[in-house]
Amino acid sequence: MQQAAQQRIDLSKKPHLIDAVIGNSRMLAALGVGGRIYRLWHPHIDSPQHLDEWRTGIRIDGGSTLWFDSETDGWRADAGYEPGTNIVHTAATHRNHPVLIESTHFAAPDADVLIRHYRITNTGDRSVSLQFIHYASFWIGETPHHQASLFDEPSDALVHYRGSHVFAVSADRACAEFQAGASREEAESGRLNGSEAQLGAGGAMAWRFPDVAPGGTVELTLYLSAADRIEPALDQLGKLRSVPYAELYNRTAEYWRNWLKAANPCPIGDEPIRSLYERSLLVMKLMSDELSGAVIAAPEMDESYARSGGYGYCWGRDAAFIATAMDLAGLGTLSEKFFRWALTAQDRSGAWQQRHYHDGTLAPSWGLQIDEGASILWGLWRHYELTGSEWVLGDEVWEAVERGADFLVRMLDENGLPKPSHDLWEERVAQHAYSSAAVYGGLDAAARIAEARGRREPAEKWREAARRVRDGIAAHLWDAGRGCHYRSIRLTVPEDQYDAAVRAGAGGTVTRTAKGYARYVLDVDPIVDVSLLGLAVPFAALDVSDERMAKTADRVQEALWTPGVGGIKRYENDRYIGGNPWILTTLWLAQFRIAQGRPDEAERLMQWAIDHRTRLGLLPEQVDRSTGETAWVVPLTWSHAMFVLAVWMLAGSRTAPAGREV
Repeated sequence: MQQAAQQRIDLSKKPHLIDAVIGNSRMLAALGVGGRIYRLWHPHIDSPQHLDEWRTGIRIDGGSTLWFDSETDGWRADAGYEPGTNIVHTAATHRNHPVLIESTHFAAPDADVLIRHYRITNTGDRSVSLQFIHYASFWIGETPHHQASLFDEPSDALVHYRGSHVFAVSADRACAEFQAGASREEAESGRLNGSEAQLGAGGAMAWRFPDVAPGGTVELTLYLSAADRIEPALDQLGKLRSVPYAELYNRTAEYWRNWLKAANPCPIGDEPIRSLYERSLLVMKLMSDELSGAVIAAPEMDESYARSGGYGYCWGRDAAFIATAMDLAGLGTLSEKFFRWALTAQDRSGAWQQRHYHDGTLAPSWGLQIDEGASILWGLWRHYELTGSEWVLGDEVWEAVERGADFLVRMLDENGLPKPSHDLWEERVAQHAYSSAAVYGGLDAAARIAEARGRREPAEKWREAARRVRDGIAAHLWDAGRGCHYRSIRLTVPEDQYDAAVRAGAGGTVTRTAKGYARYVLDVDPIVDVSLLGLAVPFAALDVSDERMAKTADRVQEALWTPGVGGIKRYENDRYIGGNPWILTTLWLAQFRIAQGRPDEAERLMQWAIDHRTRLGLLPEQVDRSTGETAWVVPLTWSHAMFVLAVWMLAGSRTAPAGREV
């Protein structure tokens, strides 16, 4: 029986798209619209993810178990966030059964616990007997092996444990039945055998509500407590039971509303903008690891790398944009915590690699991506500009800035451009326009930090290097024939692509690596890419009023606008997840138009982003190019940050002259 259950678990799949996230920056959970929790991270928000499966169901008059927590088997659900909070409400109905199940889900802000409250209403015309079923299977430490569970009768709690990770589940009333080591099939049967301790990942509990009258309601609150030992986890459950659910709910709602009040309010009064602005701040808080300061790109949704390289990591580039949005929103404490973490992730060479785990160690990566470290340097100076934090000018930061800026200088070639590295999309190796702009921004920021410290010599060295980068962009990355900047030069491609391009008239060379491998390099990459906007916004290697820059931005909008659905794609012929428009790319163009003094156009682009929120008000990465529905990754933290940045730019543009950075 255990072997069969193990095979079923191995074949089960978690959805790539989720509907909501809840948490407290130490614990993070990803939910579906029906309230089903698919993933659970603790005590960090990136790793490890401990949950295999967590289901909630009911049995009506002894019938079969109805899993009501997802929109399957006749269930229909509605869900939404409590405004101004990270509390999720759901309501589920069934086409064949007279029952309404309303649930509320949140993490306590001051303890590592999840709270899930259920209110079940008999909507029929006769009394019914109900049984509430909880089933969970934990793969603690992201492995199905060496799991165990036990039932602690004094606490009336089912405990899942492995090593230093413990998860205890109980309720605000004693259960009627339990089974440690249960499979989902046994939970469905409604006959739990009372096993008190078992090796295995699963476990189930049940509560009975006999004779619920027509129109009558019953309520149940589930608690999940996380700790590093069994006793503290059970102690935490005891504290929860001593507090009425309404008080737990009110405490949490008040915490989030006070947290928002402490931030800078939305500088634009329009309700759709204000609503998404506040939701963006709440998302950025959940994506910031309280224990380390790292900021993840998104809750991981592709653990096996089936369709991507994963998202539950900290990219220095994403986080620099996010940190700047935090600073503008008055969340400088979160921003500075990220930059303090970033110092721990820097290589001895001065480089920052593509992406990292929360502890600063290297996450699975493709190779050097030079814009990551350059963005961190740029973000440090923006943090100082926006918050006045003297920490940025301290010795600890200075050592990292000096190493990082000197690394960027060493990476410049004879043309003043950074040597080939991976692009921001992590798909190709070349000398990229965006990477060059980021290096310019990083060197300029380092020079400003040096000047603020009174260090004239390094300031002059880095400023001169930044000028070389800017001159290199002008000399080598402009395509006069198309009236647009090249995305890249010296692009490494596969042999067949190289041969086809050369036959079509492209220039290129074949070189040999130190070990004798052939490398096929095309002279230029003329593909139009939204990241070309980065030459001006935000890195200011070129001015938005520069004629070439203006032509490039117009070409971006012309070439990348998606017919019908709207929105901006990443680049021509993009095939990732079908080649869809992205939220952040569309907001990037909005920021550029604001900087140009064209706010009306920017507002239309921002409205497109607002219109393509998910049904719970979150911003995804992509929107389906045919249907306009959410296509990939929810929520993407960078999307939310780009919206916040656009809001502040738009507000500032009403008092600042065109072309001036806001």
